[in-house]
Amino acid sequence: MKSQKNIPTGKIQRATRFVATGVKVGGNYIKHYAKKAFNKDLSKDELHEDNARDIYDALSNLKGSALKVAQMMSMDKNMLPKAYTNRFTMSQYSAPPLSGPLVAKTFKQYFGKTPSEIYDKFSKEAVNAASIGQVHSAEINGKKLAVKIQYPGVADSVSSDLKMVKPFASIILGLPDKDIDKYLSEVESKLMEETDYELELRRSVEISKACAHIPHLVFSNYYPEYSSKKILTMDWLEGKHLKEFMQTNPSDEVRNQIGQALWNFYDFQMHTLKEVHADPHPGNFLMREDGTLGIIDFGCIKEIPSDFYKDFFMVINPHLLKDEEMMMDNFYKMEFLNKNDKPEEVAFYTEVFKKMIGLLCRPFRSEYFNFSDDEYFKEIFEFGERLSTMPEIRNSKEARGSKHSLYINRTYFGLYSILNELKANNIKTIRPAWLDEPLEVSQ
Repeated sequence: MKSQKNIPTGKIQRATRFVATGVKVGGNYIKHYAKKAFNKDLSKDELHEDNARDIYDALSNLKGSALKVAQMMSMDKNMLPKAYTNRFTMSQYSAPPLSGPLVAKTFKQYFGKTPSEIYDKFSKEAVNAASIGQVHSAEINGKKLAVKIQYPGVADSVSSDLKMVKPFASIILGLPDKDIDKYLSEVESKLMEETDYELELRRSVEISKACAHIPHLVFSNYYPEYSSKKILTMDWLEGKHLKEFMQTNPSDEVRNQIGQALWNFYDFQMHTLKEVHADPHPGNFLMREDGTLGIIDFGCIKEIPSDFYKDFFMVINPHLLKDEEMMMDNFYKMEFLNKNDKPEEVAFYTEVFKKMIGLLCRPFRSEYFNFSDDEYFKEIFEFGERLSTMPEIRNSKEARGSKHSLYINRTYFGLYSILNELKANNIKTIRPAWLDEPLEVSQ
């Protein structure tokens, strides 16, 4: 892949790229409707392909928060037309890397030295280039290392980028501005944290240590002396990303062992640490033929407020939907329902969320769950499709759900998706005992 010699870092430069892309997207619509005038049965597949290509090309060269939004949306397969999912999935693994001179400039800025003056060996070419930064291999005293380098201007452009991404997000997702605003405000706070590599270093060490007891997981050691605000050095972990790993035809035993380790990793974080690795896309996991799983990239961590934790996980408890008072209390606390809802809106959304809970919480309803069941994921997709066409939802003037649920929901959706692609079955869905016990409505 051809490397980039520069990244637009100024607001005007980046805004110009967004405007140019907007013009291309507008042209795609004109072309589509011109064709449709002669063919009323013409689908939007070609339009989606053209828009996905033009939007991704722009975001991948701008990098930073712009590309991160594409990466996040690629995980929600039931939210996007297939063309966008296929194109944006590229951001999970690769994007055009920075050129050597830009990498050297970053090192000179933070260490006063070039990479070759710090490491015994340093790969000139990036081995992985994604949204916030790119990774190079290095070596010191025979120890192989991974060195993550943040792209220039990422932190300074988060807010302005998200404002400019908003129109594209509205087009792609078909959501009203109020929902996009709520979504992007939470995204902005997490992205600002992701650009702080000193924070990531601390969290990486803390969470790796806390989860070291979980069988079949492997974590890197981190090196503060070779790290800074924009550079992070850690042990190199061997392994394959999910798609590449599945091409090796791993056995059921190996796939299930990795799947169980992944479930246990998230279960422990959610219910014990109350903070979670909230970026579960395949690019952040390395799978091995011996059934072990390497965990990388602790840049996106969602801390779970204690009151939200109790209300969020109460929906897993089978007693909730049987107790009208308890259920309604929970729905208001979770902001599924709002105090200014009309009676017919309360009735409609209550039924919608009861069905949603019954579907999405199904893995928790039994001791073991088969994530290789494609029919289950087809149900989820079809449910999402039905919701998107309901006039009550399309015309709603209220955003639904606590802002804290955005990353927690995304975490579980990413986890479910990986387990499905891994074809993992008989996964023991361990959870705290209180999630099965009769509950009292909290005050």
